[in-house]
Order: sequence, then structure tokens, then C-alpha cells
Amino acid sequence: MASVLEHVPPVRPSLDAGHREGGRRYPSPRAMLELLKPLTWFAPMWALGCGVVSTGVPLGANWASILGAVLLAGPLVCGTSQAANDWFDRHVDAINEPGRPIPSGRVPGRWGLFLAVAWTLLSLAMGALLGRWVLLATLVGLALAWAYSAPPLRLKMNGWWGNSAVGLCYEGLPWFTGAAALTHVMPDPRITWLALLYSAGAFGIMVLNDFKAIEGDIALGIRTLPVQLGVRRAAIVACVVMAAPQVAVIALLLRAGRTVEPALVGVLLAAQLALMPRLVRDPRAQARFYNATGTTFYVLGMLASAFAARALSAAGH
Repeated sequence: MASVLEHVPPVRPSLDAGHREGGRRYPSPRAMLELLKPLTWFAPMWALGCGVVSTGVPLGANWASILGAVLLAGPLVCGTSQAANDWFDRHVDAINEPGRPIPSGRVPGRWGLFLAVAWTLLSLAMGALLGRWVLLATLVGLALAWAYSAPPLRLKMNGWWGNSAVGLCYEGLPWFTGAAALTHVMPDPRITWLALLYSAGAFGIMVLNDFKAIEGDIALGIRTLPVQLGVRRAAIVACVVMAAPQVAVIALLLRAGRTVEPALVGVLLAAQLALMPRLVRDPRAQARFYNATGTTFYVLGMLASAFAARALSAAGH
């Protein structure tokens, strides 16, 4: 990737972009919001909600902590990762997506970097307000967010590392954060295991996003799983990695004495398994379909598991 970027000139707003934006020196609020990509906030906020539910702590008396945790997981930490990613991809976006906020000139100069740094500091401040365990999760999440996009690591350049980092940041860390924000202690081991298992499964979900730009990834030296393994094998790996942790979740909940919730997770898993052959037959065409169906069943299973953990906490198990 470095060899590719060395031959790409630094991004400067073109004369046309400057004319369109009136020679803008400061970004508009709308462009800054676009840089933070609000649509990406849903996944970590859902996982955080599962963490909140799993604690068994009354929700009404803890609305301030819940609100702070939601802001932390979505607009702040996830927003930081999106801004940092756009900044460090600005050279590539200037070629492939010139309409993005930075290469188009709608976020001029170094404002993209300034936003990523400012949001990092705000995230740390919010994490500290919510307690030491939340701060720890925030530190890990921010470290992975920067390592994913920034040199020298740029984890996104390898699908194994990049998808693992995103899966942990989108599922496990927000779940842990939601639980820690309400209890102010290290979450129960069962909650931590659920968070880690669903993070592992999210690795497979991240692979689904890699089927849409295989040729571009090859040209830029980005070694996603479809590039490394081929389309069909990558799809099979994604399916196995999504399914196996859910089997482990069912076993964990059954061992803890729950029956209804693991049965529900099993039904949702069966629905995913029924859809997987269609995905494997044509991953490039069906990845979007599976994201809209199978992934929905996956995250509903997360919520069912959270209610199981809540019931166990309430029973003092």
C-alpha cells in the first residue's frame, strides 16, 4: 500500500471543488457530520444496549449513565474511527470517491485530522466520567480505531487483523461498556464471554463487506479474505465464523440453566444456516441480501442472550 500512496500527490481541493464550496476555509457542520458517518453508529449502540440489558441493573435510575454510554459507543468512538479512516484514506478517496468530504474540499485542509483528534479526546473524557472499566474499554477501542487506519499498522490492509479489530470494536467492547457503565465494576464473566463470542461472530459479518470491491482491493494491495482465499472460500469462512460462536452461546446459556433464550438463539441460528447456502453460491451478489436478513437474525440473538444474562443476574446465579 505504501508504494501505491507514494505515487499519489497529497490531497488538495481542486479548483472546481474550491469554486463549488466558495473557496471554503472551514468545513460546514453537515460535511463534518458526514465524515462521522452516523449510519455506522447503530451496530455499536445496539451492542451497548445488549450490555445494558444484560446487567440486571434497573434502567430508569441510571438514565444518565446509559445516555453517556450510548454517546460514547456511537457518535464518539465510532465517529472517531470513521473520521480517522477518511483522513488516512484521503489519497485513495481522491481517486475512487472524490465526492467524499475531504477530497471534495468540503472538509478542507487538516480539519479531518483535527476532528479525529478532538473526538478522541472527547471519547476519553466521556469514558473517564463513566468509570475506570469504561475508560479501559474506551482506550482499547480508540487504540484499535487508530491502528485500523493509521500507519504504520493499518490493520485494514489485512482482512484477518482488520476484521478482528472491527468485530471487537462493534460488538464486544460496546457490550462490555454498557455493562460496566451501569455496574461500575468489572462485568460478570458470563457477560464478558457473551461479548467476546459475539465479537468473534462479527468477524464473519465484516467479511461480507469485503465482497463489493475485490478488484479495487487487489489493485491497492488490500489483502481482504476474498483476496487471500478466493470468493467462495472466504464466504465459507465467514459462515463458519458467524455460526460457531452462536453454538457456543447456546451451550453457555444452557449450562447456566436457561432454556427459553438459548432455544430462541437456536431458532435464529437455524434461520441463518438456511440462508447461508444462498450466500455461498454467489457471495458477491448475495452479501447485501444476507446482511439484511442473516445479520438481523444474528443481532436479535444477541438481544435474547442479553436477556438471559439479565435473568441470571436477577436470580443471583
